[in-house]
Amino acid sequence: MDLAPLPSPRNFDFRLGSFTAGPATILWNRLAAAAATIIVAGLLYLFLQRTRPGKHIRAVTDNRAAAELMGIPSSRVLALTFGIGSMPAAIAGAVIATLFPFNILSGGGYELKSFLIAVLGSLGNPFGALLGGLVLGALEGVLPGVVPTTWVPVFEFILFVLILLWRPTGLLGGRR
Repeated sequence: MDLAPLPSPRNFDFRLGSFTAGPATILWNRLAAAAATIIVAGLLYLFLQRTRPGKHIRAVTDNRAAAELMGIPSSRVLALTFGIGSMPAAIAGAVIATLFPFNILSGGGYELKSFLIAVLGSLGNPFGALLGGLVLGALEGVLPGVVPTTWVPVFEFILFVLILLWRPTGLLGGRR
């Protein structure tokens, strides 16, 4: 059986320069990516909290049957939610493409990390997802200075299992 070769990686050569702060060199690309992330997350939060469709999304999430009894078309809300959920994924892909080489198979690692972040913070809680992302990012930033880089995912999943044993609903989830 002849396997097809993997697609060659692509990279967008997009540089904004860098600056030095003490011993660290910081790329403006990474700061722009962080700013884009904060802006998109803030806009998504405002949409979900301050707009009528956002309130409908939250109502369908909490109790679909009750939302339908109140006149909210849940199937349309679910379709809107799918579209809105695709938007941050597309923006994240565009931002990541400016930072790292990618190919068609590059999403698997990010998919696994996003699942880990969502469960760590507690499913359905945007602040929990933010906290889970910060915890995972801090681990990925600190651990390579202490252990070999290949061991970082092992420690991340050990933390994941410990948090699930300690708090099955996630870091910001309610008590059962």
